[in-house]
Amino acid sequence: MVLAPGDQQWLASGRAVVDTELAAVADLVARIDEQFVAACRLLLACRGRVVVTGMGKSGHIAGKIAATLASTGTPAFFVHPGEAGHGDLGMITEADVVLALSNSGETEEILRLVPVIKRLGAPLISLTGAPDSTLSRDAEVCIHVGVAKEACPLGLAPTASTTASLVMGDALAVALLKARGFDEADFARSHPSGHLGRRLFLHVEDIMHRDQAIPRVRESALLAEALVEMTRKGLGVTAITDDDSRVLGIFTDGDVRRALEDRVDFHVSRVADRMSRNCKTVPSSLLAAEALRQMEEHRINALLVVDDEHRLIGVLNMHDLLRARIL
Repeated sequence: MVLAPGDQQWLASGRAVVDTELAAVADLVARIDEQFVAACRLLLACRGRVVVTGMGKSGHIAGKIAATLASTGTPAFFVHPGEAGHGDLGMITEADVVLALSNSGETEEILRLVPVIKRLGAPLISLTGAPDSTLSRDAEVCIHVGVAKEACPLGLAPTASTTASLVMGDALAVALLKARGFDEADFARSHPSGHLGRRLFLHVEDIMHRDQAIPRVRESALLAEALVEMTRKGLGVTAITDDDSRVLGIFTDGDVRRALEDRVDFHVSRVADRMSRNCKTVPSSLLAAEALRQMEEHRINALLVVDDEHRLIGVLNMHDLLRARIL
């Protein structure tokens, strides 16, 4: 893209905003102090949930902080301060900790809640840009997130100040995450629909084909019968089992091609003569991600699933893993 002469103004404006917000975030390093530690201790000791509140733009940041806390091991939720005065205050209990965001520290909707929070006995932590404000004085712990200036040239729209609050919220969440020993498995439990959650918690039994959907024939079956079963079930393979459903082998699309190349008569030859006897089998309890690893290692597109007695209970193929978004 070729820039026009007047485009330099757009670049200058954008870069000025980034520079201002970078400076605001850099100033936070010195604010990670004893008040930050005190806040972490209160939040870690919380027997209930962390209730995060804020009005206007601070409310949007408060909602994100609550979501980040909840997803990293600290149970939390957002309460709108305006709605709190009309019944939602009942969500807060003495076992909770309240984290209130207000750049001025004088937000009327939040200050109206403070006496009730005090009577409940719930500890109050404030994130404000004014350490001498009413909210700061009323809070057990006050974390200073003030900025030298907003990125908005009018100095009116919350910009750098909301960025600073957001970053401080992330700092609290990550400090708590580390203190709790929160790991990938914990993260996956709260994100079961995410890629990591699926890889850590989805098992073969959750996505395998079972019962009537399993392609299977006896070892006495002709190749033509095996091919019909493969076509009917549409998985590109068929298992070969004995009378007790124990797996004897597998017949695949690759075996069909090789038989055709050898000009084998499918109406005369038995599947037992062309099947792969040392086929890979897996238990239903295996992680789907591990099943994928085995398929890739052995360059196969399907696995037979067996029980402890080596009886066939399912079939898993690469398309199942694709649908489950394990890949």
